[in-house]
Amino acid sequence: MATKEKNTNTELEVEEIVSRSEQFIENNSKKIIYGIIAIALVVGAVLGIKHGYLIPQEKKAAAAIFKGEQYFAKDSFNLALNGNGADFDGFEGIIDQYGSTASGNLAKAYAGICYFKMGETEKARELLEKMAVMEPHVTSTFLTLANVCYIQEDYKAMEEAAGKAIAIEEGNAVAHFLLGKARKGQDDEIMTIAHLTKAITLKDHFIEAR
Repeated sequence: MATKEKNTNTELEVEEIVSRSEQFIENNSKKIIYGIIAIALVVGAVLGIKHGYLIPQEKKAAAAIFKGEQYFAKDSFNLALNGNGADFDGFEGIIDQYGSTASGNLAKAYAGICYFKMGETEKARELLEKMAVMEPHVTSTFLTLANVCYIQEDYKAMEEAAGKAIAIEEGNAVAHFLLGKARKGQDDEIMTIAHLTKAITLKDHFIEAR
């Protein structure tokens, strides 16, 4: 009887922590999504300068991507991704033409998020996995990848992505949240509680979220 009561309390604790952490992730989703864009731009720019791609390809790519950013800001993800059939070829077109430039790398980040927002998780995952290989020290790439794997209910891959994010940045609350969700998907209540509690400890907002 005591064991049954203990198990019930554990389940309630898990659900309470998940509820709090899910509210936090919802409130901060834009920070997670746009983090990958900002870092892709910085890292891509450094690589572009190093390999001499900025002249003249980078200028052309930067000009091309501006229109896509406008569509993206308006949540017009299909237009941002595939173009308008007139003066913009879409992020996919930029990747094809300028994939090795800084803006080409940025277009890959945008395209991955567009696919994610449009529910095309396989394509989003494919792009994010490529970016993870190209930029293995960028936390936000693995966070976004973990989110995609969560939607696909691939909890093992989600665990791997979240684990890599933690290896890069141990104190990242979102990474611990995602790892906790991944363990919950694999019915590991102890590690679910451990990582979600860690996330709450790292981020005060979790405690207030309901």
